[in-house]
Amino acid sequence: MEKKFKIASSIDTVRKIAKDRCSIARFGDGELGYIKKIGLYFQDYNEEMAKRLKEVLDSNEEKLLIGLPLALNPEFINLYTGYAKEYWTEWTKKNEEEMKKMLNMDKQYYSTQISRFYLDYADKSGVAEYVKELKNIWKDRDVVIIEGEKSRLGTGNDLFDDAKSISRILGPAENAYDKYNEILEEAKKISKDKLILLALGPTATILAYDLYKLGYQAVDIGHVDIEYEWYLRKATTKIKIEGKYMGESGVMNQGVESKEKRLDVQDTSDSRYESQIIAKIL
Repeated sequence: MEKKFKIASSIDTVRKIAKDRCSIARFGDGELGYIKKIGLYFQDYNEEMAKRLKEVLDSNEEKLLIGLPLALNPEFINLYTGYAKEYWTEWTKKNEEEMKKMLNMDKQYYSTQISRFYLDYADKSGVAEYVKELKNIWKDRDVVIIEGEKSRLGTGNDLFDDAKSISRILGPAENAYDKYNEILEEAKKISKDKLILLALGPTATILAYDLYKLGYQAVDIGHVDIEYEWYLRKATTKIKIEGKYMGESGVMNQGVESKEKRLDVQDTSDSRYESQIIAKIL
């Protein structure tokens, strides 16, 4: 019998993060491709960054979970529908052998799709329960969100209403790794009893690792807010959310190919959001 990657489901992953106060660094197709010297449209290729990503991927820390695409375990493929199923089937076929060399087949990995819980799935009946489990990660916690400028996680919805408090550090919307050292230095000022949520593309993967090593609980949460917006709107395709940067797959099919168009996000007049910002590193 052929050996499979050991990857926990998304709901088991969020339950473990909440219960054991684990950190997580997530590797999607973009981060795994970056290690193989494939840049991203919102993060130019940087050799040092690729080396750091490989360092995180190879790490073996007790309470730092490493997230991988669920599709690497074939039993998860049938959870997807439409384009997502086609994409991950093809991606797995193309990359499986290389992944077997890059990854540890005996290691327990976790789901990188914790922030992708709605749109790509054929059966959406469990989404409400999943969202409840997801919100347990920050329930009654003082939270600092380190996010790209214009991402605005949780604005205009109730995603983080269960948190005790919310503060924000804003980094660049694109090429955040260019400001990595400054972002890390600012993050070191945060009290270690606070939960740090990260939404900075592949930069967040590395930041989760470095902050974990410094004694923080750091959760690389990605564009969970966009997925939550789609869920609230019962979207059937990837739709643009006004006032929020769309640095993810799906923005391309809306004709937003250029950096100027991607960054053309309307300003917010949300005074609550503005009051939560404690630092900007742009």
